[in-house]
Amino acid sequence: MKAVVFVGALALAGFAGSIDNLPSPTGAGAAEPNLAVGRNGEIHLSWLEPIDSGYALKLATLSRGKWSTPSVIRAGRDFWVNWADFPSVAVLSDGRLAAHWLHRTGKATYAYGVRISQSADNGRTWSAPVTPHRDTMTSVEHGFVAMWPEGKGLGAAWLDGRNGGEGHRGHGGMMLMSSTVDRSGALGPEQVVDSRTCDCCQNAVAMAKNGPIVAYRDRTDDEIRDIYVARRVNGKWMPGTRVHADNWKINACPVNGPAIQASGDDVAVAWFTGARDTNKVNVAFSKDGGATFGTAVRVDGGQPGGRVGLVLLKDGNAVVSWLERTGGDTAKVQARLVMKNGRLGAAKTIATSTAGKASGVPRMVLSGDDIYFAWTVASRPSSIRVARASASEFR
Repeated sequence: MKAVVFVGALALAGFAGSIDNLPSPTGAGAAEPNLAVGRNGEIHLSWLEPIDSGYALKLATLSRGKWSTPSVIRAGRDFWVNWADFPSVAVLSDGRLAAHWLHRTGKATYAYGVRISQSADNGRTWSAPVTPHRDTMTSVEHGFVAMWPEGKGLGAAWLDGRNGGEGHRGHGGMMLMSSTVDRSGALGPEQVVDSRTCDCCQNAVAMAKNGPIVAYRDRTDDEIRDIYVARRVNGKWMPGTRVHADNWKINACPVNGPAIQASGDDVAVAWFTGARDTNKVNVAFSKDGGATFGTAVRVDGGQPGGRVGLVLLKDGNAVVSWLERTGGDTAKVQARLVMKNGRLGAAKTIATSTAGKASGVPRMVLSGDDIYFAWTVASRPSSIRVARASASEFR
């Protein structure tokens, strides 16, 4: 395996430019934002917001510079709310939307399951929710969902703790599973993507030329927890393969998942590792649809907290975001260009933040030539900020 390239020798010249802070459609106490891009380039923002004695999962759409009035996907008192495992919205092949959230299934701490609903009217109304996993009676963890367009419906992958036993998170038995949901809500068969994974790192998915690729943190018998990808080829999941041999041995979950993007056979993956007692954010590129990856390039500033994001530009280069610690509980959300040849643009600060759990996982998406960011401000009450920058700012 090739060595990791450090940023110092390859940093490009700095650049001028600015981040445009956008008005946020969210209310007091909002947190756990997520972003998706519509077929016409519109930006869908989802988030959780306190309401009465429960929560509401809300959605607003940014189109032609204006946010829609927020709509409620679902409201209730049975949400399972966590800074690291949060809802999402996906755009399907026909423009419909799919949303997922997490629902308490018992009194145990990690007793929760997945619910998925679809909307054919841009989020104004939603179908009855379905549960993609079949062990609906076990009081264990099912979460960290990644969704993608699948025919006229969607595919979903999730971490599944059914092998861990009642009332347990699934230590020693967490799996990565997948299924499909058609537009009527009918479920396809469950498939095991990987029979043993890390317990609570986010999964990510990208659509490559030959189908979906899921990026996740694996777990070996001797507790090596590196980032893997699993490709689905001709309807079958290929065995997961390691993106880079970090050889991070850790006897606990780092709660720090990867990001992945694809265009045709070009694939890029960003991830956090603490191997050899050195925290890093790395990026690697693939030219063959994720079958193999090149040299891992280090992109952080020396004190990363991880929580990565990634967008793939039209030229095949990438912009990566991460949380950089700046001392104590302070941090900043940073982003920079990573070229396929390993060269780096200057790191740009998107926002100041905190290093604790309350700041959540910043999100980023690419629409046209603009990159959109959303993050949680860990104030009391919390709030969500949104910003935009031209992709050219990072070159």
